[in-house]
Parts: sequence; structure tokens; C-alpha cells
Amino acid sequence: MKPYRIIISGGGTGGHIFPAIAIGNAFKERFPDAEILFVGAEDRMEMERIPAAGYKIIGLPVSGFDRSNPLRNLKVLARLLKSLRLAKKTIRTFNPDIVLGVGGYASGPTLRMAASLGIPTLIQEQNSYAGITNKLLAKKAEKICVAYEGMEKFFPAEKIVLTGNPVRKNLLADASGEQPDVSEKKSEAYDFFSLSSEKKTILVIGGSLGARTINRSVQHTLDAIVSSGVQLIWQTGRYYYTDAQKYLKPLEGASIRCSDFITRMDYAYAVADLVISRAGAGTISELCLLGKPVILVPSPNVAEDHQTKNALALVHKGAALFVSDQEAESVLIPEALEIVKDAGRLHSLSQQIKKLALPHSAERIVDEMVKIIGG
Repeated sequence: MKPYRIIISGGGTGGHIFPAIAIGNAFKERFPDAEILFVGAEDRMEMERIPAAGYKIIGLPVSGFDRSNPLRNLKVLARLLKSLRLAKKTIRTFNPDIVLGVGGYASGPTLRMAASLGIPTLIQEQNSYAGITNKLLAKKAEKICVAYEGMEKFFPAEKIVLTGNPVRKNLLADASGEQPDVSEKKSEAYDFFSLSSEKKTILVIGGSLGARTINRSVQHTLDAIVSSGVQLIWQTGRYYYTDAQKYLKPLEGASIRCSDFITRMDYAYAVADLVISRAGAGTISELCLLGKPVILVPSPNVAEDHQTKNALALVHKGAALFVSDQEAESVLIPEALEIVKDAGRLHSLSQQIKKLALPHSAERIVDEMVKIIGG
């Protein structure tokens, strides 16, 4: 049998890229001779992260529509047409057995062209609220792999498969994909961050680029955090790190570990008693698998406000706490400092969020891909 040939398309943020790599890795583990090509947006972070994971990637000049300045969309439209032509050429040259879209700018042109050329497509919808692009692409897709129940309101029920969102492999205790016990890493994790195992620890993550409101909430309450005796691991994101350093300078020696990007998220999760985070689908999937209590602060700057819908899907099941972006600067850190010392509340949140975990997600998606290829 000839080796499988797969295209995985999408990206833009870590929330799209990490699942894409996880699916690629799961496919390679099962079929080591498979040829896998990624298609991303040429000026986005996948152009660095995908090659670093060992895969070839082609970049499309696609970008998102500008709602605030309609005139700019003439340029966006020209880039889209160019992307469609390049996607078509790429698909014809590579001749894949299937094309998988994980969301992000590049997945639209790639899956559209694949369907027009008679190549089967599969969508991985990560959020609880489907975006316009995926709803349009779903009409021609063979299957839609989802992470939340109730997605029939967006997609044909017969095409939906509940698989969950794949997470980064280094967060898992072993290759089985079972719910990991990160507590086994606690001792070395405390050493890694030079923190005390005797104190409560809050982990603040705002995504790879950062979250302005969350960072401001921390910056303006650093004195309260220090005086509370709570330790802080603070990922600012690329755009906010320099500014954060100015606020930390007078607090040298405090138990606050600040960086723009956390290389060992497994360690960060291991020591975290409470997490503060945006409500991206990938992060939520990680928190479910790890059973981590979390306060979610959804980003207001995403399409269809899908992060709020992601967060509320957990809140309604008692699996997370919610603070709106608008309220965050005044209430987020005071609430976090209160909850992190409430053992009963932390335990309840941990137990409820664990119930929502869907392990083996990447492997389940590979199962669906193989079924589709097999006809």
C-alpha cells in the first residue's frame, strides 16, 4: 500500500497550532511512512512552530477581514484570491488523500480548494461556538470533529464526531493519552521555578501573544499579591513582557516568576493551585485533562465572542469560574487570592472540570481520517 499523504491546514495562534502538531504526530506514530504537509498563513506563528516540530509548511498570503476599516478589505480580498490559487496549486502538486482543517485563516482557502478538487476534507472545530468559515466548509466536509456537546445547532448531526481537542504531548504523563497526574512532577517543578512547596501558587496565562486586561489586572495588584504570601507564575505573552518588567523592578526578591512564554507548561501546571486564563479552546482542553481549578477571563476580541461561550459551557457545569474582561481589573486578583486559599472550593472545581476531559483526542481524529480515506 502506498504511504498516506496528508495536508493539515490552519494556525494563527498556539490554540490552533498545538492541536495541529498533535494530530500530525499521532498520524506519524501510527503510519511512520506517511507524508504530512502543513499549510498556514505566511506571516503567522505557525511558520516558525511547525518547522520546529519537524514538518514542512507552505504559507498562504491570507489574512482576516478588518471590521473596523472596510477599505482595507480590498487588500484582504486580493490576498484571499491569491491564497485560493496557491492552495489549489499546492493540493494538485502534493495530491493528498485527505485535507484536515484545524481553524485559522489558512484553513478556509485550503479546504475550499480541496473540496473543489474532489479531495475529502475533515474539520476539527475546537470551540463551543462554530465560526462562519467552518459552518460554510462543513457543507462539503466528510466529518466534523468537535470538543463540545450540542454542536448540532451548527453542523449536520450525522457528520459530528465528539473527539475533544488534542493537547501538547509533554503535558501527558505518558504516551497513552490518559488523564495525567502532573502532581508527580511537583517536586522538580518547584525547583525549576525556585518556588516553595509550602505556599499556594497562582498561574496566570494569557496566550502566546498575551492578554492586555489580565496583565493589567496583575500589574495593578502586585503589592496585594506579595503581601498575601501567594506565589505567582506569570506568562505575559510576547507583547506585554517589557511593560511587566517595569512593575516588577521594585519587587525584586518576591515570589513572582515572570516570562513572556513558559517553556515547561507541564511544570507550571504541576505547581498551580489555581489558574487564571483566557478561554481559548486548547487551554480549556488542557485544564480539563489536568483537572485544574480556573478563573476564565474570555477575550472580547475574538470572532462571534466564542471564548465567552467556551467559558460558560464550563461555568454552567460548576467546572470553572468566570470574570468578564470588563470587570477584570477591579475584581480578578482579589477573587483569585480569596479562592486559592479555599481548599473546598478548589477541590470542587477540580473534580467538576475533570469530568469534562476527553482523552485520546488526537488518536480519535486520526481514526476518523483513516475511515474517510478508506472510503
